[in-house]
Amino acid sequence: MTVKVLVVGGGGREHAIVEALKRDGAEVYAAMKNRNPGIVRSAKGFKLVRETDIPGVVEFAGTCGAELAVVGPEAPLEAGLVDELLRKGVGCVGPSQAAARLETSKRFSRRLLKKHGIPGNVAFGTFQDYGSAKLFVDDFPGELVVKPEGLTGGKGVKVEGEHLKGKDEVLSYVKEVLERGIGGAGVVLEERLVGEEFTLQAFCDGRNVAGMPLVQDHKRAYEGDVGPNTGGMGSYTDVDHLLPFVTGEERDRALDIMQRTVQAMRDDGSPYGGILYGQFMLTRDGPKVIEFNARFGDPEAMNVLTLLQNGFLDVCERVAEGRLVDDVPFLDKATVCKYVVPSGYGTGSKAGLPVKVDERAMADAGACLYYAAVEEEDGTVLTTSSRTLGVVGMADSIEAAEAVCEAGLVHVQGDVFVRHDIGRRELVQRRVEHMRQVRG
Repeated sequence: MTVKVLVVGGGGREHAIVEALKRDGAEVYAAMKNRNPGIVRSAKGFKLVRETDIPGVVEFAGTCGAELAVVGPEAPLEAGLVDELLRKGVGCVGPSQAAARLETSKRFSRRLLKKHGIPGNVAFGTFQDYGSAKLFVDDFPGELVVKPEGLTGGKGVKVEGEHLKGKDEVLSYVKEVLERGIGGAGVVLEERLVGEEFTLQAFCDGRNVAGMPLVQDHKRAYEGDVGPNTGGMGSYTDVDHLLPFVTGEERDRALDIMQRTVQAMRDDGSPYGGILYGQFMLTRDGPKVIEFNARFGDPEAMNVLTLLQNGFLDVCERVAEGRLVDDVPFLDKATVCKYVVPSGYGTGSKAGLPVKVDERAMADAGACLYYAAVEEEDGTVLTTSSRTLGVVGMADSIEAAEAVCEAGLVHVQGDVFVRHDIGRRELVQRRVEHMRQVRG
């Protein structure tokens, strides 16, 4: 019997979700604010609606008879979409509004780790007024990270010594966050960690946790890790589902942190179901938590879902029904994902410009195409202010996967750019060397 699944969201992450469900024979429906041509083509039906329009999305779920929903972005989770869908009898891959606080409130997540003595936490303070924050900054012996309390689309965090020069600029940004209400009412100040970042995503059913292959994302806009922070320019995975600078033991420690966090949420009365995204810094003392997200990463979803060639629908049903198992069937391959973005992305994107993709030639090159934050008008794909499309190469090594990705990118034309160094030997090796230095 065909399962009817609603996918919420219209980006590259959601296109990857749709394709993974379709491979397993699901009848997919989509609720999204933009007309994503890849999703439109693969879905049985769709509705153009703001993802935070809870009544509109829930009504569409009823109209199409959805039995299951997979929520892509964080904003509808914060708005309580899962709670309303569950009330209508729709199973969900996504946490309740209360459980989504692991992402939507940085203060909540840090305090949860501290309360339950979960490893991987950092020195931190949470503030809602400038005076208290200034005292903390003045007394703190090391460099700091400034984080708005709530959601900022992955672009609100600034790091002393990287984006901010000295304590004066730290305080200036703290004041800006509080006065402008960036990310809500409050700011979190944390110790700056030294090491290499990696992402561990996991399926969760409220009790059980099943980890996915590790991914490394690249936030800076330009090659060589320079330029403004972005939502992510691309990412890669390795054949063994680790990363070249992460050991199996270090991965297991990160997964243990996530398992303890899910147990803590259950103990505190807010069981966590859906996708849990752990952003970690691998330090000389092991993995430390940078943050949690309450959904697939973007672009990281495109890496792991390309590796999940079958079984995604079954996993989603198990998540929703509370019967998750940990043998999720990912291929033993490497992937490299690179985002094609509009010119000016990161500072001032050129929106409304046409992008042409020779999809057949890209497929012949062996690359996977995922449309992202685009609009489609009269058969023409147009850029928006966000990322345009993701291209994923998959092969028996990172280097070979990067070559497949590049072979696919040749078939994209438009006023766009790509960060080409992602997945290349030189950049990966630089990360390995850096981690060797950090370990001392």
